[in-house]
Amino acid sequence: MEQLHKRFTDGQVKLLLQRYCEGVLDRTTLEEVLGVGKTRFFALLKQYRLNPEGFSLAYRRETHTRLPAWVEREIEHELMLEKNLIDDSTLPITTFNYSVIQDRLARRGIRVALSTIIDRARKLGCYQPHRRRKEIHDREVVTTSIGALIQHDASHHRWSPYADKRWVLITSLDDFSRKILYADFFEQETTWAHIKAAEALMRTYGIPFRYYVDSLRVFRFVQGRDSIWRKHVLQTDEADPQWKQVMNLMGVEVIYALSPAALPKPYTSAKDVFCLREKRMVNGYRRISLFNHEIEVPGVPLREEVEVHLIPDPGKGALEVRIWWNNRMVHCVTYPLREFPRVHF
Repeated sequence: MEQLHKRFTDGQVKLLLQRYCEGVLDRTTLEEVLGVGKTRFFALLKQYRLNPEGFSLAYRRETHTRLPAWVEREIEHELMLEKNLIDDSTLPITTFNYSVIQDRLARRGIRVALSTIIDRARKLGCYQPHRRRKEIHDREVVTTSIGALIQHDASHHRWSPYADKRWVLITSLDDFSRKILYADFFEQETTWAHIKAAEALMRTYGIPFRYYVDSLRVFRFVQGRDSIWRKHVLQTDEADPQWKQVMNLMGVEVIYALSPAALPKPYTSAKDVFCLREKRMVNGYRRISLFNHEIEVPGVPLREEVEVHLIPDPGKGALEVRIWWNNRMVHCVTYPLREFPRVHF
């Protein structure tokens, strides 16, 4: 239906509202004649009663089409502050937050639309488009149960623009639930800090199956990096650091991210050499069927054949499944062995 001001003149609507106020016409009749609902009718009636002589259906713009120069300067100032934070490599800030800029301006009495701020950001080179596609990590580790894998890491940053030095954030994340089980700040990254982090996690949530860490010297001895002797006696992993000794004592397996090894190409882990092997075809749902289990296989074309590496661990009651395609590991999951009662490994 056409808009009201295009179907009636101001005078016609004023006359109808006047007749309603005099009791000549009822509301239902007027709503039918004007083609409006109850809410719109009472809005018109209120406008008429406030100013019968000046009543008009014409739209009035409440805001100016152009922002004052001083407002433009304030927007630019806030965008530049945000850009300086992103350009500072010591801060963990990588993207613009235009909503925060809008809030900061509003606290100073400057109310502008979010689209206006983004428009100015484009013109000033302070715009970052949204990432539409997340790159798939070749060594992504995915589990099937809580506690099967803890991703443990440390990050060094100046966590606030007002901080005068960097702090270390140590975190432990459950791979399956994505829940942060431990997080705390330390002035320095030390072996003791990582041991206390493991203690706090295990006392609160119990003993996990595996820890996933990098090859930092806190977690791993690497020949040629950690020895001060020219003539090396101990090879990589022949000496356990203090943190690794705690893991060994608790019976927790440690997995190292991107750990090098003298193995046949393209393998980087002994697990992919000394394992049981199966071959499966990726179906139309991008999955494979393995002993009545449907396993998703990301990043592999449909109907392609993949190699499945099986590493059972009867002592811990677990089965690790590592899926390879095109000379790279595309997926890794861990199942409880009890889910395969009829399979003899």
